[in-house]
Amino acid sequence: MTLQRLDGSTFTQMVLSGAYHLSNNAQKIDALNVFPVPDGDTGTNMNLSMTSGANEVKKLNSNDISVVANSFAKGLLMGARGNSGVILSQIFRGFSKGMDKKQALTTEDLAEAFESGVTTAYKAVIKPVEGTILTVAKDAAEKAAESAGTEKDVIAFMEAVVAAAKASLKRTPELLPVLKEVGVVDSGGQGLVTIYEGFLAVLKGEELPAADSNIDMEDMVSAEHHKISQDFMDTSEIEFGYCTEFMVKLEEEKLAENPFKEEEFRNELSEHGDSLLVVSDDEVVKVHVHAEYPGTVLTLGQQYGSLINLKIENMREQHTAIVGKRNQEEQKKEQAEYGIVTVAMGSGLKELLESLGATVVIEGGQTMNPSTQDITEAIQQANAKKVLVLPNNKNILMAADQAADLAESEVAVVPTKTIPQGISAMLAFHPDADITANKAAMDEARKQVKTGQVTYAVRDTQIDGMTIENGNFMGILDGEIKSSNIDKLATVKSLLEQMIGDDDEILTILQGEDADDTEAEELVKFIEENYEDIEVEHHKGGQPIYSYIFSVE
Repeated sequence: MTLQRLDGSTFTQMVLSGAYHLSNNAQKIDALNVFPVPDGDTGTNMNLSMTSGANEVKKLNSNDISVVANSFAKGLLMGARGNSGVILSQIFRGFSKGMDKKQALTTEDLAEAFESGVTTAYKAVIKPVEGTILTVAKDAAEKAAESAGTEKDVIAFMEAVVAAAKASLKRTPELLPVLKEVGVVDSGGQGLVTIYEGFLAVLKGEELPAADSNIDMEDMVSAEHHKISQDFMDTSEIEFGYCTEFMVKLEEEKLAENPFKEEEFRNELSEHGDSLLVVSDDEVVKVHVHAEYPGTVLTLGQQYGSLINLKIENMREQHTAIVGKRNQEEQKKEQAEYGIVTVAMGSGLKELLESLGATVVIEGGQTMNPSTQDITEAIQQANAKKVLVLPNNKNILMAADQAADLAESEVAVVPTKTIPQGISAMLAFHPDADITANKAAMDEARKQVKTGQVTYAVRDTQIDGMTIENGNFMGILDGEIKSSNIDKLATVKSLLEQMIGDDDEILTILQGEDADDTEAEELVKFIEENYEDIEVEHHKGGQPIYSYIFSVE
């Protein structure tokens, strides 16, 4: 069997196959995270990004490959989450540009598209690092160019591309020392290889993904859930503001530790929202719920497997649109001069940031990076002439930059990488300064703060000359693991010894959801007794993953 030209219908199946294969392997890709912390989310981010692109393609019925590729790229762009998701979106954005106005592709056309994807992705990254997804994409594209000169069969051509991508992935530890030290390949590169493998399966006629058996939640849940008394409700009366739909693909490893029981899961979810529907079989659990904090609901689902087919809609925004409370002209008249959009996980952190002047706080952070579209919508919600975006996580920076490029208002991204940096930056904001001056001042302020984090290891590893055992607590200072111990407070004390210097004046403690009050009080007492010159501020952040986040200035 040979294939001389690739059409839109076949490429559609390739996209869906790539998305399916990535979904099946998302957890394995997450596990390749270099740090043994419980927030390895490359696979999750790429899966959510790819699913967004695949959903756009599903809406089409076209045999024109340029139409399919453009829709795929659009979906990826708006659904891009985390650096890996953003880079993936740029690869296929360039890919789609490389096949512009072509209804079907030869191997030479495909080679040009692969090369265009690499060029676009490298331009999107300020400081490209070799040994990552970029390298895998580049090596695969180089093989595509080489093969296109002699190979006219698309199937054989794609076999060569996938083989080159796999070989490149194996070489990533040689290019990036930290990968070699930990003994893993690059997680983003693994994700791209997985997608390419899905592409190839379709071309070779191998077993395709099962037919989409998703139950349409809109058919199962009465439309009344979304439209009851829209004309007679006030938006503020909506108690649970986000219509949240998702599926959990059950995984044996997680079920061994935490068996799934539908009734118990339903009762657990009912504590966080209403309009609840849970349907399950032996492989998947399908959920519909109206929740105020979608991230909490998603986290509950993740304890049984990986998340697929996510859909979260802001019902307050929908309600406002339905009743027509204000038109575009009125919005412009009501626009504030400044808006600040920031990201945080945990009700306490949200309240703290709002008290400092945040206009919109997007729920997200580690394990749940907001997409480009999430940030774009938050910028619109801020309803301001000038908007400052504080990502508070290094893995959200690229999505924030993309959202800023798409925004109609004047937007600047302050590259905050942690919650303490975000807090410090907000304190430097001046409402009378222009956006350039504010960005500069806030950027300088975030550089002056030291960030400490305490979490636990999810596997045995050796990194930076330190041996870390699964389950031990870890103290992390500005991204580097500085202490590890089976005892949490011992870990904290060791971390603080390395954080606090003679010239430091203020220590802020952000207490996580798994840190009890007695423990926190003991910690505050220890600090007051041992660091007499340090002023201590203590807040209940409620953040997951990290028992404590520390800020030292």
